[in-house]
Amino acid sequence: MKKYYKSDSTKPHLMGIVCIIASAFFFSLMSLFIRLSGDVPVIQKCFFRNAVALLIAFFAMVKAKQPFRIGKGNTKYLLIRAVGGTVGMLCNFYAVDHLAISDASILNKLSPFFAIIFSVIVLKEVANKFEWLAVAVAFLGALFVVKPSFNMEVLPALVGLLGGCGAGLAYTYVRKLGQRGENGMMIVLFFSGFSTLCMLPYLIFNFTTMSMKQWIYLWLTGATAAGGQVFITKAYAFAPAKEISVYDYSNVIFSAIWGFCFLGQIPDWLSIVGYVIIIGTAVFKWYHDIHMQKTERES
Repeated sequence: MKKYYKSDSTKPHLMGIVCIIASAFFFSLMSLFIRLSGDVPVIQKCFFRNAVALLIAFFAMVKAKQPFRIGKGNTKYLLIRAVGGTVGMLCNFYAVDHLAISDASILNKLSPFFAIIFSVIVLKEVANKFEWLAVAVAFLGALFVVKPSFNMEVLPALVGLLGGCGAGLAYTYVRKLGQRGENGMMIVLFFSGFSTLCMLPYLIFNFTTMSMKQWIYLWLTGATAAGGQVFITKAYAFAPAKEISVYDYSNVIFSAIWGFCFLGQIPDWLSIVGYVIIIGTAVFKWYHDIHMQKTERES
């Protein structure tokens, strides 16, 4: 089998960057289609998004002739990953429906900083002072986006922040499952199946009739989400996550463009300051990690 990533080659690294930017592009379109689908309940939107992902994961495993088997002792970790991912997705979809989609995107992109916290608790990893500083600065940036106030107007932003927390928990358990040798496609299949089944009772008793346009937008939501998942998987096959993950923040730029062009959304100056702080922190942390890695190799 061809090995995609070599530390002394720039081509795989560039391909990884291209793929992760393509992933961000598709996920930003997903957020746009969520918003354009209109007044469909959030649970119904999430159901269609994950039903498509479930079908893709199922047929991918069948095509690859992979066994539908969970590794010993991994079921409880898959459940926690699925719960965290489902909460994160529901909160993110709610935020997309009630905030500028670029604001919802940047709050969801706090997940790597939440993952640092959960990695200390769950994986017993030791975060250094620089990582804790990055977490603190990123959450300072989040305050500019959330704009805390003592009224209900702040609720969508707080829900979006909770979505980033749920995603951070999910990513932490994806890593734990990876360390335990669990099949990556099984992780996707379990999460998609779990979330779809959780939402199915609501749909059976509270299904909201949709127009043809809404049906199209929801299927496009599922298709673009699948496209994003495919490209992010390809990206991490070409290059390590720690070297290219920062490019995933291009999602915020794409979301801001779609929000302006299709929804007439213009982020206020406080949100823009928050974007700069959060993305700047992520970029600086990425640069610091790469520099430390290079120093360790040379020593």
